[in-house]
Amino acid sequence: MTDTQPANGQARRAFWLKHLHQWHWISSAICLIGMLLFALTGFTLNHAGQIEAKPRVETRTATAPRGLLESLKAARGDTSKDARAPVPPALSVWLSEALGVDASGREAEWQGDELYVALPRPGGDAWVSVALDSGETQYELTTRGWISYLNDLHKGRNTGRAWSLFIDAFALACLVFSITGLFLLKLHAGGRVATWPLVGLGVVVPLLLAILFIH
Repeated sequence: MTDTQPANGQARRAFWLKHLHQWHWISSAICLIGMLLFALTGFTLNHAGQIEAKPRVETRTATAPRGLLESLKAARGDTSKDARAPVPPALSVWLSEALGVDASGREAEWQGDELYVALPRPGGDAWVSVALDSGETQYELTTRGWISYLNDLHKGRNTGRAWSLFIDAFALACLVFSITGLFLLKLHAGGRVATWPLVGLGVVVPLLLAILFIH
């Protein structure tokens, strides 16, 4: 009986070590690029005031055909009120052909005699306006460089549904990586005296900084 119990304990330890190591390295492989990206952009966001961005503005103009203008006025309905609705397919096609602008799936806003479409994006901004009386169409694109683009990816700003799902999956993988790492620390702590003091330090330092220096 005495020999069986240590053997069972070693078997359980070997089982947990094997599976924890497996989940730990799999989650670390999944998180690798994302963690590097979020660590880098965490630094650039923390020093946003010291890292200057030089916006570049590009403007394009065109004139919408009369038939399209009539269809836009009809789509609006009551011209005495402002309205919001998805960008009409005909306008989306014309913007793509005339200005190289992808407005599909966006929201159009009728303001007086003007149709306005906001086109926010990571690392910049854009918009297009169509004058419903003359057809004069103006598109303006502002870009602030790669650092601003990566910072917006970090924040999930104007990145769309696909990137939002990626962030959720990345966060889940990070949780698996961290939790399996914690259990591995527990299993190896017996031979590493500094394990729990270092874990405690990782908890206490940010807590003290938040209490003492963040107001």
